[in-house]
Amino acid sequence: MSQAISNVRPQPDQVLVDIVDYVLNYTIDSELALDTAAHCLIDTLGCGLEALSYPACTKLMGPIVPGTVVPHGAKVPGTPFQLDPVQAAFNIGAMIRWLDFNDTWLAAEWGHPSDNLGGILATADWLSRTRVAGGKSPLTMKDVLVGMVKAHEIQGCIALENSFNKVGLDHVLLVKVASTAVVGQMIGLTRDELINAVSLAFVDGQSMRTYRHAPNTGSRKSWAAGDATSRAVRLALIAKTGEMGYPSVLTAKTWGFYDVLFKGKPFAFQRPYGSYVMENVLFKISFPAEFHSQTAVEAAMALHAQLAKAGKRVEDIRKITIRTHEAAIRIIDKKGPLANPADRDHCIQYMVAVPLIHGRLTAADYEDSIASDPRIDVLREKIECVEDPQYTRDYHDPEKRSIANALTVEFNDGSRFEEVAVEYPIGHKRRRADGIPLLIEKFRTNLARRFPAKQQAAILDASLDRKALDSMPVNEYVDLYVI
Repeated sequence: MSQAISNVRPQPDQVLVDIVDYVLNYTIDSELALDTAAHCLIDTLGCGLEALSYPACTKLMGPIVPGTVVPHGAKVPGTPFQLDPVQAAFNIGAMIRWLDFNDTWLAAEWGHPSDNLGGILATADWLSRTRVAGGKSPLTMKDVLVGMVKAHEIQGCIALENSFNKVGLDHVLLVKVASTAVVGQMIGLTRDELINAVSLAFVDGQSMRTYRHAPNTGSRKSWAAGDATSRAVRLALIAKTGEMGYPSVLTAKTWGFYDVLFKGKPFAFQRPYGSYVMENVLFKISFPAEFHSQTAVEAAMALHAQLAKAGKRVEDIRKITIRTHEAAIRIIDKKGPLANPADRDHCIQYMVAVPLIHGRLTAADYEDSIASDPRIDVLREKIECVEDPQYTRDYHDPEKRSIANALTVEFNDGSRFEEVAVEYPIGHKRRRADGIPLLIEKFRTNLARRFPAKQQAAILDASLDRKALDSMPVNEYVDLYVI
């Protein structure tokens, strides 16, 4: 005989409460986190500016209804668009993620916490313009940096112990949750309203990862985060109307997130929310490549130089072995035809072959004009990935968080090069001193793609002086990027 279902509305799930209380009450006082957030800001916006060179990205930019301009709306950097905050969040989120060239977080779940900047910056800009129009004070860029630190922390701490990819869900789920929480706080939600908003983010149907994997790899992976962060803004605004939430959205038997989408397993947590994730985030500085391959590309660049020095050609190569970690094999170890740039930048064999042949790896190297070189596919077929269990352990070790790859090249004449191993990419916390000057130079390069010299200088002056940046009104900072 079946039991009646209790209709007593429960207290909110603890996961929701912890997220909301962190966003509302935790003070970010880590200068390391805030400095890193400022570097993350410029790198993220710079990547978006580079993406605007690609028609596949720019075709998605602008208002839903062509010609729409929203008074006091959010402006989209590098474009002439001024939009409602939901659509602006999509625009900014899509452009900054398009080339897969900004920050990364690797754990049980991987992802790109800077994806949250789409919602954060659009909301802060819209609020600031609306406040100024009403004679009130705008938000400052310090508010944006604090929001970034908190969004990074929510996404990254949940990702540490919980693998959504293993149940087929995409990491942009965490972008939606983190953006909802931070944006909700920015627009002034009460504690109860914010709990409702975050619950709505979990109630949503969640994106499948199928657009990131063979045989369906495609360009949605480049705008999925824009979709997620814009949805977060929408949900926060819905909650602000007083719309109800769903307190046991995670734990409800049969119908909750855990039972429906997470195989009945509750979330596990390694640490409380603070500023750990921003302090330890990984930057993509040298190569627009899926992060598990960054050290492999660095090793391939070194091997390219060795080939030239030894007077050998890629045609002389018989076999290449990549000693790597389990996550790289699961995500980017790929054989067979590659259909498009989104397919190629998630194939470790492709990302090793190009630098071995050309001594470089740029965003343009994923396009058909380069991929049509028959040497690439010939070399891809000679590349084999093998897991090193120690590399896998070091990848998950919170004290190391390495992303190691080691390449061995063997030649047709039986000779071989000594293995080239790289444990930590240039964008790793352990290599910050080397990485930050290169990150700033990358930003300068990306500014030059879009703006005249005087405008570039104004953006650099505002962006590289933390004290000045902290106090600058958001709308004034975004205006520096207007075309």
